[in-house]
Amino acid sequence: MMKLLVALLSGAVFGLGLAISGMINPAKVLGFLDVFGNWDPSLAFVMGGALIVTTVAFAVVKKRSSPLWHDVFHLPDNTGIDRKLIIGSALFGIGWGLVGLCPGPALSNLLLGAWQPIVFVIAMIAGMIVQRMVVR
Repeated sequence: MMKLLVALLSGAVFGLGLAISGMINPAKVLGFLDVFGNWDPSLAFVMGGALIVTTVAFAVVKKRSSPLWHDVFHLPDNTGIDRKLIIGSALFGIGWGLVGLCPGPALSNLLLGAWQPIVFVIAMIAGMIVQRMVVR
């Protein structure tokens, strides 16, 4: 039960951070990606802040033998760069650039009730299902 509460709280804090920073606004993200037009560098500051927090958190977490509310850390087994990673990253970037949303902000946007994030999340889920079918 504690794991679920921590997961819920973590997701809520992440979504709140996205909302406060304005990163759930696709126009803001697209403004960052428009380097030859009306460029908005604010996303770079959000990413930089997240990188600082993550670096400090990883340094603290690496000193622990196990997580607070679990038995073991779940880290990726595959750390290499392969074709699947490159293709997946390219598809992620293309989708992000076309729409201005990635999974986190899209889920946060669902709370606003607009139809665009709903369509995005449905397409995202469909893409995950197709990916699993193709990999099998």
